[in-house]
Amino acid sequence: MVGAKLRGLLAVSLLCAANVSFGADLPTFKLEMKDGVLNPVRLEVPSGVKIKIEIKNTGTSAVEFESVQLRKEKVLAPGAQSFIVIAPLSPGEYKFFDDFHLSAKGIIVAK
Repeated sequence: MVGAKLRGLLAVSLLCAANVSFGADLPTFKLEMKDGVLNPVRLEVPSGVKIKIEIKNTGTSAVEFESVQLRKEKVLAPGAQSFIVIAPLSPGEYKFFDDFHLSAKGIIVAK
């Protein structure tokens, strides 16, 4: 009985700690993907801080945000929206593309 209460208390504590760390406001950038077109093509972000990119698919076909350099990918159905969180970046340029529309290429510039 005591063990179950301790496990429950530990679970609640972990959830509260997660809410504190995830509740912090991240610099947020928006990216629209639409049938092979990215808007904007270039995202300028601060270096050295965790960022969030909100992705919205406004097209009629599925899209996939993918960055080999950042090891991120996210598939979105038509009309869907989601986000990715990127760990603090060193200054530089990081390529991304729509894996379903290979002509759609963009760049994240961390300054």
